[in-house]
Amino acid sequence: MDRLIGFDPQLLHDAVLTGINIFILFFACSYLLFNPVRDVLEKRRKKIADELEQAAADKDSAAVLKAEYEAKIREVNKEAESILETARKKAKAREAEMLDEAKAEAARIIERANREVELEKKKALGEMKQEIVDIASLMAAKAVGNSIDVKIQDALIDETLKEMGESTWQN
Repeated sequence: MDRLIGFDPQLLHDAVLTGINIFILFFACSYLLFNPVRDVLEKRRKKIADELEQAAADKDSAAVLKAEYEAKIREVNKEAESILETARKKAKAREAEMLDEAKAEAARIIERANREVELEKKKALGEMKQEIVDIASLMAAKAVGNSIDVKIQDALIDETLKEMGESTWQN
């Protein structure tokens, strides 16, 4: 035995049989193990791809919904702003209306007060005229005595008042 590996017919025969057994074992394992595993992996790959497509579709759908909701929020904000603006305008209009009513009421009160003052002034002037007439009558009655009758006395008083004039009574 001088060689390290001896290639004798038995070794070659065993090597060929081992090779055939390996191929048979490979095809048997391939059929029984590798193909089912490949099928499972393929199904899993398809499932993952479908889930990724579904996730992308959901993401697009969510983006569309988000855009819609943001548009609705902007619309609601604009509507709220317009409602507030309308309320502000109505409040300012009501404020102006109330001020006008208050000014008109104040003017009416002042006018009524002026009329009342005028009436009181006329009444006071009338009373003062009457008192002066009474005093003048009394004085004339004392001065003239019983010789002048009432008609002459009234005529003298009216004549005196006319001579004095109306402007004297108003001052």
